Amino acid sequence: MKSSSTLEHTSHNATHQHLLDTGVNVMAQFGFSGVGLSAILKQAGVPKGSFYHYFASKEQFGQAVLQHYFSRYLAEVNSLLSDTTLPPITRVHRYFTLWQAQYCSMDPVQTCLVVKLSAEVADLSEPMRLALRDGTDKLIGSLASALALDESNFNHDNALTTATTLYQLWLGATLLTKLHRNDSHLAQAMTITQQKLGLAD
Repeated sequence: MKSSSTLEHTSHNATHQHLLDTGVNVMAQFGFSGVGLSAILKQAGVPKGSFYHYFASKEQFGQAVLQHYFSRYLAEVNSLLSDTTLPPITRVHRYFTLWQAQYCSMDPVQTCLVVKLSAEVADLSEPMRLALRDGTDKLIGSLASALALDESNFNHDNALTTATTLYQLWLGATLLTKLHRNDSHLAQAMTITQQKLGLAD
């Protein structure tokens, strides 16, 4: 039988996790400044007074949401990139194929907090800026590590350069897709990606 302290700890962790999951969903839709703390807590079903048992401020909450988002996202990406049934280049290409499929859906609510929040919070919150920076650095590092496994085409330095260039390309193409509401920029990004990876016909 679990003790009351164990049950309380489990409940505390569950509420903390629920707040972070709700934060990811709400910020992906409305951004950080576009929604008040009361609206987030209403959607989460958590009283405002209880919120401050978990986070000292909305900014600290935003930082924690980003760290939570990247932790989950990087686990998914690293699982994809470690699939040894596929050549390393194919794994990286598959990552960008999935990115293209997501944003070509033209769904107005997307789940990438980097695309949604980078410009908004970079000058608004230093802790959130750093969380975004660190998360994207880790993502680029994962892509570079996968590329470097193809030793016939990449070494550490050019793998990192290529991964950085491709991420910059796709981030920019995604923002232009949001502005133009068509898939031409992502299609062009894919063409360039295939050329960079040596997969073009």
